[in-house]
Amino acid sequence: MRYRLNLPVLAWGSAQASTSLTLASAAWMVSGLSASPLVNSLLPGLVTLPALLPLIRRPLAGVMLQLVAVLLLLGLGVSTSSAVGSPAAGTSSPVLLAMASVLAVALGTRMTDLPLQRTLLARHQLPMGQLRRAGELGSLLGHGLTALLFPIGRALLQFSQALLLLLPVLPLARQAGGVARGDQAPDAGTASAPLTFSWRCCLQGMLFGGLFGLLPLWVRQVEAGTCLDFGLVLTAYGLGRSLGGTWGLGWWPAARSLVGTRREGAFRFLAMALVLIATRWLPGWGSLLIFLPLGGLAQASDLAQVRGLSQLGDEPLRWQILARSGAIGGLLGSLAMGLMAQLLGLSVALPVQIGLFLAAALLLSPRRQ
Repeated sequence: MRYRLNLPVLAWGSAQASTSLTLASAAWMVSGLSASPLVNSLLPGLVTLPALLPLIRRPLAGVMLQLVAVLLLLGLGVSTSSAVGSPAAGTSSPVLLAMASVLAVALGTRMTDLPLQRTLLARHQLPMGQLRRAGELGSLLGHGLTALLFPIGRALLQFSQALLLLLPVLPLARQAGGVARGDQAPDAGTASAPLTFSWRCCLQGMLFGGLFGLLPLWVRQVEAGTCLDFGLVLTAYGLGRSLGGTWGLGWWPAARSLVGTRREGAFRFLAMALVLIATRWLPGWGSLLIFLPLGGLAQASDLAQVRGLSQLGDEPLRWQILARSGAIGGLLGSLAMGLMAQLLGLSVALPVQIGLFLAAALLLSPRRQ
């Protein structure tokens, strides 16, 4: 019985692994098809866009949309394998198709996630903490597979595995369809509560949108890295976020007493800036492992932003405000950094990003922690 009860959680985690594997692999493929920073910055913007749209939750349709999109990416990866790494004018159509497929994956995920979570919480009586942990582990698995599968079978193996990882969630999506049919209004469940915008969450989203919007292109062109390096960077960052959700700043016990609770937010962004500076000086694996504390600091910052919205009372609503406000910021930050790198060159992106994190230490220190 215990094994059967865990099957829905495994299906949920498998779907998260498929999504992270698909998006990371698509980002790497686009960075090989186009050397334009602005074009590459559009991809993470498309991923965040569905969070801003009033979509009707249809879990089965959402999963089917993701399956079609992954199939398109699979075919695209096979047909453009010789062009990846040698950007040319003739690759504009594959780039557009890849972006449309990524948008479809993001839309499908947005249509699916909430009904699946409600089904797992209500019908299967699973705690939210277990779902969050399964989602984190699934994302870690997806990023790890991004790194490991590319040297073996390139995009063909990456997207075929993403397709297989998505299949186990189909029965759960059919089951969740009954929950969604009782909730036909777009984003119902939040319609009764006013949607609040948080400028602090938005500015934080701008920082991370700018940082990760150009990461695949940076790894490929500036660091002369491979998809293995890119996937391992994402895995290290995701592992840091998982640990950060439990420990916060616990991996530096003196931090709280050193800076005080009111300056914790400023300290976190200052520490992130120092971590980014360290990536330019640490060799090889050192610059990779430094993304572990960066992920922990990012997760601790998310938790602090949610605590800062405590006047709203409802924790799921606070997380949704963080997600939506952060999505707006991520979209703006990614596009702004892409435009700047397009005009001034990719090499200036990291120094500017470090400066922005330093500025955030002053602007984003939460009023209350």
